[in-house]
Amino acid sequence: MGASLMIVGDDYGVRGALRAAMEEEGYEVAEADAGEAALERLRSHGAPDAMVVDLLDGEMDVFTCIREVRRAHEVPIIVVSASTDTHDVVAALEAGADDFVTKPFEIKEISARMRALRRRPHLGGLPDEPVDAPLTEILLDADEAAPLVLSPEGGAVRRGEEPIPLTITEFRLLCELAANPGRVLTRAVLLERAWDEGFFGDERLVDVHVRRLRTKIETDPSDPRIVVTVRGLGYRLDMPR
Repeated sequence: MGASLMIVGDDYGVRGALRAAMEEEGYEVAEADAGEAALERLRSHGAPDAMVVDLLDGEMDVFTCIREVRRAHEVPIIVVSASTDTHDVVAALEAGADDFVTKPFEIKEISARMRALRRRPHLGGLPDEPVDAPLTEILLDADEAAPLVLSPEGGAVRRGEEPIPLTITEFRLLCELAANPGRVLTRAVLLERAWDEGFFGDERLVDVHVRRLRTKIETDPSDPRIVVTVRGLGYRLDMPR
């Protein structure tokens, strides 16, 4: 059985075209014509392996739908929309989406972005297969009571003994920054690396994901000490001294 995908939106034409294309890619596709219907299906059937959400949604605010999904699941979410308004893009990402594609789009673009998202490490635990050597761990915060530790190979971040649930994009951004400690990475570089296939939208989108990441890993997100902004350039990860 292939990976499962849920397509959410009230545009039957978009849903149909996406369904046909993604089934050819090997996905088991389910559809929901509105956010409330999508949430009901998740409650009764469990979370799919990925979601594509059309910003048009007459029954329930689509951002509310994404937030509800994100509270319980780390499933990759791509939002598609005819809007080119940066506010809509930012709102979708703030709600918990991993990527945003503007209509009209090529179906192969959705397929490529979905493959990129699903290639990233599983979050929240160690790999299913045993490894021959210990997993590499990176100390990000040396707080004696609750050190912050990143395991890029294990797909996990924890503070003390408590795992920190990151979205796939947040995790990938943190790994890219941690792989280059003390170096400034521009927004353009982070977009290219964290989205794998390359994303050529508004570079301010990186700011949204970094802001979300800080709320989860920083002791004081308003005064970040781990992921630091370098004005006019980008972001830098400062390792503990």
